[in-house]
Amino acid sequence: MNEFIENALKLLKENDVDWVDLHFTDLPGRLHHITVRAKEFNEDSFKNGFGKLDGSSIRGFTNIYESDLVLVPIPETMTLVPWSQKMARVICKVFWGGDKGRFERDPRLFAENTEEYLNNQGYLTFYGPELEFFIFDKVELDITSPQGGTGYKIYSREAPWSKNGSYLIRYKEGYYPVPPIDQLMDVRVEAIDVLSKNFGFLIETTHHEVATAGQGEIDFRYSTLVDTADKVQTLKYVVKNVASKRGMVATFMPKPLYGDNGTGMHVHISFWTKDGMKNLMYDPNEDYAEISQIGRYAIGGLLEHARSLSAIVSPTTNSYRRLVPGFEAPVYLVWSKSNRSSIIRVPAYYKGMEKSKRIEYRAPDAACNPYLAFAAISLAALDGINKKIDPGDPVDDNVYHLSPEKRKQLKIRELPRSLDEALDELETDNEYLKPIFNSSILDTYIEIKREEAKSIQQYPHPMEIYYYLDI
Repeated sequence: MNEFIENALKLLKENDVDWVDLHFTDLPGRLHHITVRAKEFNEDSFKNGFGKLDGSSIRGFTNIYESDLVLVPIPETMTLVPWSQKMARVICKVFWGGDKGRFERDPRLFAENTEEYLNNQGYLTFYGPELEFFIFDKVELDITSPQGGTGYKIYSREAPWSKNGSYLIRYKEGYYPVPPIDQLMDVRVEAIDVLSKNFGFLIETTHHEVATAGQGEIDFRYSTLVDTADKVQTLKYVVKNVASKRGMVATFMPKPLYGDNGTGMHVHISFWTKDGMKNLMYDPNEDYAEISQIGRYAIGGLLEHARSLSAIVSPTTNSYRRLVPGFEAPVYLVWSKSNRSSIIRVPAYYKGMEKSKRIEYRAPDAACNPYLAFAAISLAALDGINKKIDPGDPVDDNVYHLSPEKRKQLKIRELPRSLDEALDELETDNEYLKPIFNSSILDTYIEIKREEAKSIQQYPHPMEIYYYLDI
């Protein structure tokens, strides 16, 4: 018996588990589940799976006339769920019913295929996402009617508008305050305890972020492509449940608050030799940030394709309320070292440390599907390496403070200003994705996102009432 299967079955038996949650991800990136009896699990379960999924009811999956799908558990992801008595969770691959093989629109498949493709090209890649999020005491949503607009109120114990008489965080001063000013440290610590003890994470840091009301961040140790994407889904699942257990609401929505910093997911990426012995991004003889020529080419690929990548890594209409100047979110397509106004940053905390050399792509947010996002980011960087795309000179100034004339002189391009604009870019610039992403998946993804954008555009915005009611 496979060692991972043996360990998974042993975990169920020794902990007297009654139920197992089967987790999988839809095309836009939401986690779904179905719960089955633990007694149904045996060695064959990890080969034949569970034929319990109607693919036509999952966004981006199948039509109603071809809807039978099978969830096949991945044994090494089996773990106990601490907040549910006698329950375990396992991540699943999605297969067609009728023994027709792997389901082609399973997002995890694209991550698996990209990892294999990079390996065949001679590369081992590592990813380190920084997941930011908000934790609110309460969110009140008022959808008055299908024809009306949506209003909402957000309550946070740390925000001045909550008027709770406790310590408050001033506007844009939420970065690193100690308790009791940071009033959500205990929630984050509980989340990282669960991630560490129950889900095998190696947590590196957690802290309060810049925004006034309940913004936090959790960073875990970098890993390979598929494993990192699994961890992103798991971290979101854990943070939301830990908050919910306390009667609170955790959200990875990019921009829930007007006028304050939004929530991003900066992605650190490095290319190594296939055997993992040499970091190809590192050159100790390079004066500028010790970034190698291969590292520069990878930056060139990301800058070249950043506008089309936006449709995948910043995939919601709300993402483009975050991507505005002045809130540390990147807008301009430049690269630099230690410069957080650039879309690509080469961290320069240490000198002469090969293992830490990487590039940081700052555009993504956690609303993305991490399986698709990490795959697309990797393919854009690889395209730069293969085609030797020059990223141009680094820009070490605060790009937000450059005049329009200076930006024009430097030929600095911008990210799309809307989801529709990003989708336009993806329709015209997608050849770099073609080794893994076929036309069918791209067309389906674009169709889903066009529909989403169109639907939201049809609703009157609450601020439109404020601005235009007296016309």
